[in-house]
Amino acid sequence: MLISAKDSERRARHTSVRRARHRNPVSNDSFAKGFEALGQVALHGVQVSARATDLASGTVLFSVDDHVVMPTASIGKVLLLVEVAARLGDPEFGGYRILDREVQDAVGDSGIWQHLQAPSLPVADLAALIGATSDNLATNVLLRRIGLEAVRIRTESLGLKRSGLLDLVRDHRGPDDAPQLSVGSANELTWLFSSLARGEIVDAVTSQRVISWLSLNSDLSMVAGAFGLDPLAHRSADHGLLLVNKTGTDAGVRSEVGVLRGPRAGVSYAVSTYFDDSQHSTRLEVLDAMRTIGFDLLEYVH
Repeated sequence: MLISAKDSERRARHTSVRRARHRNPVSNDSFAKGFEALGQVALHGVQVSARATDLASGTVLFSVDDHVVMPTASIGKVLLLVEVAARLGDPEFGGYRILDREVQDAVGDSGIWQHLQAPSLPVADLAALIGATSDNLATNVLLRRIGLEAVRIRTESLGLKRSGLLDLVRDHRGPDDAPQLSVGSANELTWLFSSLARGEIVDAVTSQRVISWLSLNSDLSMVAGAFGLDPLAHRSADHGLLLVNKTGTDAGVRSEVGVLRGPRAGVSYAVSTYFDDSQHSTRLEVLDAMRTIGFDLLEYVH
C-alpha cells in the first residue's frame, strides 16, 4: 500500500525524536529489557506507544506514551469483527448468509480469499478469514454490507475515542482517502482486548465469537514471536500458554494487541510503532524490540 505525500509529511513529524513517557509500577526489573529496547528504537526516530495490564487485577505493568493515537493498520478490523459478531443473532444477517465479492472489493496484500476460486462465502467464514489472515478482500466485502458508519457507531458505543477503523482497505491511498486504515491508542486497545477476554464487549456471546475468530491468527511475527507458539495452530494451551492477538502491518507501521494467558498470570498488551521504513535495518530493529517486550510478557505470565 502506497503512502501519500501528506502522509509522508505527517510521518516526518511523528517520527521526530522526543522523550517518551514511561511508567513501570510493577518492579524496576520486570520489563527492563523491553523498556531498553523500545528506548533504543525511539532514539533512532521510531515513534513508540505501548501498554500492558494484568488481566485479573487491571494493574498497569508498563506503559510508554499509551495515550498517543498511532496508526495501527489492520488492528482496526477487530472493530469490524465486533460489529459482525453482534449482528449474527439477526435473522437478516446470519453467519450462513452468503456474500459475493465484487470488482470494487478487489485489493491485494494480506489474505487468502483473493487466491481462491470461490466467488461467494458465508459471513462467518469471512470473519474467520479476517481473524486468521487479516484478509483484506473479506474485510472490504463485509464493510460493503455493513458500512463504515455502523462500525463507527459501534466503536463509539464502546466508549473508544482514540481508536477506530477509518476506511476500507485500499491498494493506494490518495489525498482524498483516509491516510491510515485504522488508528488506536495502546490504552484503549488493551482495554478492548481485556474486555473481550472477560466477555464484556456487547455481551458474552459476541465477545466469544470475536475471540474465536482472532484465535486463528497466523501472524506471530512481532511481540508474539517471543512466545514459541505454532503460528498455524495455537487455539489450545501449549506449555500452559494461550494467545489471542491481532497485528497490523503497513509501510512504516508495526502494531500488535493481544491477550496472553500463562500458568502464573494473564496480560493484555498493545505495542505500536511508526517509523521511516526506507532502511531494512530499521524494520528489523523495530521487530526485535517488539519481541523483547514479548519475552518480558512471557516471563511475567509463565
